Amino acid sequence: MVQLCLCAGVLRGPFLVAMGRSWHPEEFNCAYCKSSLADVCFVEEQNNVYCERCYEQFFAPVCAKCSTKIMGEVMHALRQTWHTTCFVCAACKKPFGNSLFHMEDGEPYCEKDYVNLFSTKCHGCDFPVEAGDKFIEALGHTWHDTCFICAVCHMNLEGQPFYSKKDKPLCKKHAHAINV
Repeated sequence: MVQLCLCAGVLRGPFLVAMGRSWHPEEFNCAYCKSSLADVCFVEEQNNVYCERCYEQFFAPVCAKCSTKIMGEVMHALRQTWHTTCFVCAACKKPFGNSLFHMEDGEPYCEKDYVNLFSTKCHGCDFPVEAGDKFIEALGHTWHDTCFICAVCHMNLEGQPFYSKKDKPLCKKHAHAINV
C-alpha cells in the first residue's frame, strides 16, 4: 500500500506516524525552530508540532502558585492553571488531584479539613450540621433535632420544656436526677 505524506509526496522507505498522519522523517520538524522531532519528545498545539523548548517558550501555561511554566499535567481550577502538585489544600497541603474541594476566605480546602475547620458540629453526636439539616440551638450549642434528647431517658426534647445539668438537656421528669 502506498501512503501519502503531508507534503503530498509518496512515502517510500522509512516514515513516521504522528497525530494520525504520516511524515517523511526529514519533514517532521518543530513548526517554529524547524529542529527535527524524529527522535525527541514533541507537543501538539494548534494543529502544529513543536519541540518542548519552543512549546515552553510560546505556549506553556504559567502556574498560578509558583509562576513557572507547566510542561506536564495541567490542573484547571478557580479560573487559573496550576501544576497538579501546586494546587493543594490550604490546611494539609495535599494536592487535590480530581477530588472535590471547598472554598473558605478565598482558600481551597479538602473535604476533611473543611469539615474539621469550618463546619458546625452537633453537640450531641459531634457530626456536622449540614445544609438542609433540622437543628436546634440550645444551651449555647447547636444540636441536630434528633440529638436534642434527655440525657437520662433519651426522650426527644424538640419543642418541649427542658432543663439542664452539667451542660446536658433533661426532661421535666429527670430534671432533678442526681447521676447525669
